[in-house]
Amino acid sequence: MSGHTVPADISGHMLDFDEDEDLEVFSKNTSLTDGDPIPNSPGSMVNQYRLEEDEEEQQQDGDTKDIFVTVDNPENHITALETFIMYRVVTKTTRSEFDSSEFEVRRRYQDFLWLRSRLEENYPTLIVHPLPEKFVMKGMVERFNDDFIETRRKALHRFLNRISEHPILSYSQYFKVFLTTQELASHKKQGPGFLSRMGVTMRAVANSVRGLRSRLDEFTVMQEYVEDFSNKIGIVDKVTQRIIKEQREYLDDLKQYSPTYFQWAESEVELVEPLKGVGSCVERCTKETEEQIQHLSEVLVPALHEYILCADTLKGVMRRRDNIQAEFEAKNEAMGSRKNDEEILQEEVDNLADRMEQANNALRGDWSRWKTIMRTDLRSAFVATAEKNMEYYEKCLAVWESFLVSQRGESTEQREEEHAS
Repeated sequence: MSGHTVPADISGHMLDFDEDEDLEVFSKNTSLTDGDPIPNSPGSMVNQYRLEEDEEEQQQDGDTKDIFVTVDNPENHITALETFIMYRVVTKTTRSEFDSSEFEVRRRYQDFLWLRSRLEENYPTLIVHPLPEKFVMKGMVERFNDDFIETRRKALHRFLNRISEHPILSYSQYFKVFLTTQELASHKKQGPGFLSRMGVTMRAVANSVRGLRSRLDEFTVMQEYVEDFSNKIGIVDKVTQRIIKEQREYLDDLKQYSPTYFQWAESEVELVEPLKGVGSCVERCTKETEEQIQHLSEVLVPALHEYILCADTLKGVMRRRDNIQAEFEAKNEAMGSRKNDEEILQEEVDNLADRMEQANNALRGDWSRWKTIMRTDLRSAFVATAEKNMEYYEKCLAVWESFLVSQRGESTEQREEEHAS
């Protein structure tokens, strides 16, 4: 397959002069707030199935995992030049290469960025889980508000645990340093220098211009999958955001709707009870709507957004793999035209051939692993959302059904009183 153009992998090697800124199962409730029952739902079968599955996965994880990382206790730090958040990172491990079984350090967002960049540099075709964006995410207006800090803490916790579960990345010396060393300043200085990064960037640009002569079919299929996955999850995320926006508008209307019925009841003597009943039903539906919006915002949206970032990560991995192959092809061609340097070039070509084979094998293994994790994560988010939607509509339905029952009862009593008189 010829004519493939390889985009430069500039994202991982651009010279960044900007200092970091820290802008930064579900069990069914079968009762309403007033004790009215909710109709039984077959959704409980989904819930039961997922609970059994989760227990099995947790059991397997507990049997094999030997390093556990927790990110918690965020603290504001204010200096004369900046304000940032420091998170506590607690590690417990049984691995023999660690000097102790437990470590506690404090890290800021730029430290996580450092770790991720070092992992990408040293393992260019492994899929390093994404970090939350450097700046405030959609819907987060105030810098360092509680919701933003908690959202970021969860994402950082997830990032470190994805690394700790990885069969290769978890053994990286950089990961060990991040978890165990109190001060990272000296280690950060040991990274590639200005000229080294410039050279890597220029080679990536050159490989991009040169392009690939051919790409193995399996990697072409991966590339197409990533593009398709990126497009589809992006659309789902946009639609979900629009649904939440519309639900919030609906919630605002409900909050105005309920008081109107109570005010109306004050001027209609014969309709007092029905009007108060409707107002009460709207109030209870308002509460359920708030909970549904919160669930969408805290469960489904973060899962979708995380995998939008994963899609970008995968594109970067594919670019780096293609750049390695493009460099190998360029050296191989040069060897045929430069007979005087044939020995030196042959050694370089052999090294690049080994590097390309290692890169391909690393991506093959990580690709399968990533797809399994992705499907588990998204399935869990979708099932939880389906269960929450079912619970929401069941509760609202039960609220209105109880109102109808009460009105039928009142009508029967009135008829009996009229008949008796």
